[in-house]
Parts: sequence; structure tokens; C-alpha cells
Amino acid sequence: MSTIPVIDIQAWREGDLGLARTVDRALQESGFLLVENHGVSSVLTAQIRACARRFFLLPPQVKVRYAATVGGRGWVPPGREANAFYGEVADATRSDLKESYTIGRDFATGDEYVDGEWFRPNVWPGEVPELAGLCCRYTDALRELYDDLLALCAVALGLGRDWFIRRTRLSPHTFNINRYPAMSETGPALPGQFRIAPHTDWGVVTILDRQVGYGGLQIQRPDGVWEDAPHHQGAFTVNIGDLMARWTGDRWRSTRHRVLPPSASAPDEELISLILFLEADTQAVIEPLAPPIGRGRPYAPVTAGAYLLERANAATVR
Repeated sequence: MSTIPVIDIQAWREGDLGLARTVDRALQESGFLLVENHGVSSVLTAQIRACARRFFLLPPQVKVRYAATVGGRGWVPPGREANAFYGEVADATRSDLKESYTIGRDFATGDEYVDGEWFRPNVWPGEVPELAGLCCRYTDALRELYDDLLALCAVALGLGRDWFIRRTRLSPHTFNINRYPAMSETGPALPGQFRIAPHTDWGVVTILDRQVGYGGLQIQRPDGVWEDAPHHQGAFTVNIGDLMARWTGDRWRSTRHRVLPPSASAPDEELISLILFLEADTQAVIEPLAPPIGRGRPYAPVTAGAYLLERANAATVR
């Protein structure tokens, strides 16, 4: 998609304010960016994938010790999640063809309720002891990148540089390591079944490190046509979610995307994606910015935490 530019975030860090115009245009047109020169080592992402694969290859009777629900901490088994667009009902009989290991932010606000709901302790598999340290290094680095992206977004809208940062300092995040098994393991997908069904992300910003394959990421254009997402070696795929779109009154697009089912063209293709969903403070009230910054879509105010819980519950297969 020509409307998904490659952003050199190091140039932004060094003072290239002109990138803000590019970001504003891209988020209006596609809701997606590719971000390069972010400083996160490809060696680190390879190590996380290697450790995660060791976990995913353990017998189910071992992995079940770490079982969690969508939005929880630990292993989300195959068949437990079915994504859908907001307002649509997910088809539980066609659950997403994936399994995940889910990790949250190691943080405490001091509010007993908030910490109990959003900052529960992570669950680390004893069979892969290296995973914890690797994931913490990775999410620490991406939280720094998140602040850079939020500052860039604020400047793009003509707001103070720290406008979004001040509303996300106490925010949770969810780090999903998603394994998309091969067709030789899952069998053919059911009609209308995907590795991840068409959906929008729920929160503020998503940072994705993905592997390219036949059963890979697609993005829906405004005219409804699905296209393969572009890939740039070493770059993260970044998109905004529903809460950011609401903040801008749909000036910026929270775009539908999906991950294709495993393909008969590559029956042994297994992919592992690293996805960090970055949120607003759970008590933050999200309401559209007034025009001319906002586009004027009359969204009712929502509390970030309540909205995120609603979406997680809707995606859970019970």
C-alpha cells in the first residue's frame, strides 16, 4: 500500500519535524506505518522467537500449567480466541488458528484495584528460564519507542509534544508472542477461518515484529479490498487502534486487518509474531479532540480500561 510510508525514527529523534506531516497523512489514509532505525536488535527478537518456540513445542499437558484467558498472563491455547470487528459477534466455531504467550507490563500504580486488574504478576515458564529476561529487555526498549511515537503523533496533530505521553505514563501493555502453526499441524482452515480473523486493534498503538509468509498479514483498504501488508527489512509494522482513532474523531483510521490461514502452498510454514499492544492509562477518559484537530466523529466518551476489557471479553471463546 503506497499510503504506508517508512519512517526513520532516528531522524525524528535528531529533530526532523517534517516527519510529522508524513505521519499525519499516513494515519489518515491507512492507519499504518513502517518504522526503521529504531535501535532494537534483530538478535534479541531472534532469541525471543527461539525461546518461545521451545515453549510452544512442549506437550500440551505441560503448557496447560501456564494457561490463561485472552488478556491474561501466560499461555492462551489454540481455540481460545476469536477476533472480530467492534460491534460484530465473533464466530466461536471458527476460532483463530494460533496460540499465544501473553506478558504484561511489570509495573504498579499504587491503586489496589488498578494493579489487581491490569498489572498482575507475569507467569514465566520454568522450562524456558531465559524467556523472562529477553522479553523484559524487549518491552523496555519498545516502551521508549512508544514515547517517541506518541510525541510524533502529538506534533502531527499540532498538540504539545507530551500530550499523549501524559495520558499513558501509567498505562498497561500486552505483549503477545503469537505462534501460527503450519497447515500440516492444523489441517485446512474452515471457510471463513483465519490465523487471526478480520479485526481492528483495541488500544492506542501496536508495534509488530512479524515474519513474512504465505499466511501473513493483510490490510483492508478504504474501498474494502484486502492487500498484503508491505514489509521492509528490519522495520517494525506500527498501527493505531480504536482508542487513538476515537481520540482523533476518526481523523486517523483504526484499520481492519487479518492474518491469512495457513496455505497449501506452504503446508509446513510456521510463523511467530511479536506484538506489543500499547494502551492509555486505564482511568483515562477517551473523547474526541475538537475540530479542527479532531475530525468531528461524535463518539461518546469511554474509559480506556472499560473499553479494553469489553473487547477482550468479546474475543474470548468460552
